[in-house]
Amino acid sequence: MSRRRLLVATRSTHKLRELRELLDLGRTDLLSLDDLGTADDPVEDGATFETNAASKARFGARVSGLPTLADDSGLEVDALGGGPGVRTRRYAGENASDADNNARLLEALHGLPPERRGARYVCVLALALPGSAGLRGGLPLIVTRGTCRGRIATEPRGTSGFGYDPIFEPASEPPGGRTLGTWSAAEKHAISHRARAARRMAPRLFALGF
Repeated sequence: MSRRRLLVATRSTHKLRELRELLDLGRTDLLSLDDLGTADDPVEDGATFETNAASKARFGARVSGLPTLADDSGLEVDALGGGPGVRTRRYAGENASDADNNARLLEALHGLPPERRGARYVCVLALALPGSAGLRGGLPLIVTRGTCRGRIATEPRGTSGFGYDPIFEPASEPPGGRTLGTWSAAEKHAISHRARAARRMAPRLFALGF
């Protein structure tokens, strides 16, 4: 039986690796935009994770002709009114590193007690299937969402994961406890926002033959 191909509309090696592990599609190859040599990038100017995930999935399906899965995810911090939200990756600037973003967030929350440092990771996955571009509203979508509650630590701890993991304490940890940056990949996959969205997406992919 020939293997199927599923495009993941990302250039992030971290996201691609996590989705390969989380979805575990044994008869399907997950490819990135870089794997296909796609030069263009989707526009990510939506006000919600759902809007951006949909835009990226439809973009990928149109330029590749392949079924396309897109992830839009980020961090919502209670004390920042839900920010940085869709600007999570660009919180400290358009070309900010993970360390830059973490430092800016720690500065913004400086001096706040644990009960005011609540936050949640959010992940939205959108799957676009090619072949129906003529439908009103664009390509049809399958969308799932996952969240992971916790709080922002007072300082970075650990080097595992990526993004804000070194300063994110899951709700199961006490204040000052382990951050996701100290958890193993298996521990993180049990509770993460991306894992929860992937577990909801996996049956839909299996039903489609992936």
